[in-house]
Amino acid sequence: MNDVARLTLLDRVEISAAWLLGIIWLMPLLYAFWAGFHPPEYATRLDLLAPLTLENFAEAWSQAPFARFYLNTFILVTSILIVQFILCTLAAYAFARFEFWGKDVAFVLVLVQLMIMPEVLIVENYSTMSSLNLVDTIAGIGLPYMASAFGIFLLRQTFKTIPKELEDAARIEGCSVLQILWKVYVPLARPTYLAYGLVSVSYHWNNFLWPLIITNSVETRPLTVGLAIFGAPESGVDWSVISAATLLAVAPLLVAFLLFQRQFVQSFMQAGIK
Repeated sequence: MNDVARLTLLDRVEISAAWLLGIIWLMPLLYAFWAGFHPPEYATRLDLLAPLTLENFAEAWSQAPFARFYLNTFILVTSILIVQFILCTLAAYAFARFEFWGKDVAFVLVLVQLMIMPEVLIVENYSTMSSLNLVDTIAGIGLPYMASAFGIFLLRQTFKTIPKELEDAARIEGCSVLQILWKVYVPLARPTYLAYGLVSVSYHWNNFLWPLIITNSVETRPLTVGLAIFGAPESGVDWSVISAATLLAVAPLLVAFLLFQRQFVQSFMQAGIK
């Protein structure tokens, strides 16, 4: 009986801690909602009777080219994800099903990349983009991230769980290597693709440091860089307008999460991401 009570107490502590961490994590977002939908004089004052307004969003949209920032971010995220899917699929299939000289060494090198923070390579990446004349271009932002060690590792592990008999059956039916990959492996790995796609889109939508360094003009800046420049102290600090701009930047990710929350959770569980 004591063991049951002790377990119950531990469960309650874990649940309480989870709620506490969740509330702490949500507080900045809740403040952004409060300040964004209320006049500036209520940005730092809680008044349940304060009037609601959309003027902050109109003001933020008029002060910065958010339409251009959205377009740049969408092109950047989409192009990175498409190329990552292609490269990671081909590399993962090779590591999972083919035998070639240096395979283990090559895969170890892929795993080593997981331990290297992207910020460590900023200087070298900038030098490379400069030599390719890709500074201040969307291609220059995305090129260093096109090949993902995490994506290769994740898809390789998924492909290795697919029964080899399915591939043999496809070969008997006359399928080529690429047909086997497209018709057998890719459909069965769909939850993994969805899970990895969510990670990739979220990361590159919110990426800030590298785009800040490699871009110089409005024509190439993504949302994160545009928002940082928009909210710079020298531009004047209006927390209601800045909060509205922040909500404009994160709105697509929030809407996607609310609409596809169940699919998000299921895809991560099926892909084995804990």
